[in-house]
Amino acid sequence: MSVGSNINPEENVREAIRRLGRQVRIVGLSTFYRDQAEGRPEQPAFYNGVVEVETEMPAAELKRGVLRRIEQELGRKRTEDKYAPRTIDLDILVYGDLAVTTGDLVIPDPQIPHRPFLAIPLHELAPELVLPGLEVAVREIAARFADHKMEPLKDYTKLLRGDIEHGS
Repeated sequence: MSVGSNINPEENVREAIRRLGRQVRIVGLSTFYRDQAEGRPEQPAFYNGVVEVETEMPAAELKRGVLRRIEQELGRKRTEDKYAPRTIDLDILVYGDLAVTTGDLVIPDPQIPHRPFLAIPLHELAPELVLPGLEVAVREIAARFADHKMEPLKDYTKLLRGDIEHGS
């Protein structure tokens, strides 16, 4: 799943991952990156990355019962502006080999082929993944973004991985 924030991102991403780890088993964490807000250069930069989890929960329950609840607890305000700043943004990118489009649940996330901050970290965790239903390899998508200027946050990523290892 993707994790992103551009309102107090150092604290909000870290807290979201902590809360997520209390609900599901975190088995992988990509490098996190700092990148400018898409189409909004006046906004603060985003921290974005991908977390791999294991859970028995159905995708809809994971999204509505866990991810949306964590967003709400961390003060996420959903508005008409899909590009508004946000305390935290949690989305399911892929869920096994599931391909579904129902209401607010679309898996795999249709933005993966268009957003380097999704494709590159997802490729890091699952380099051989072929997106279900789209039948395109994540490595091919990530390769298209090779020139993107996202800043890897190596020390911050190390801190997050330490939190996961220590169960904090």
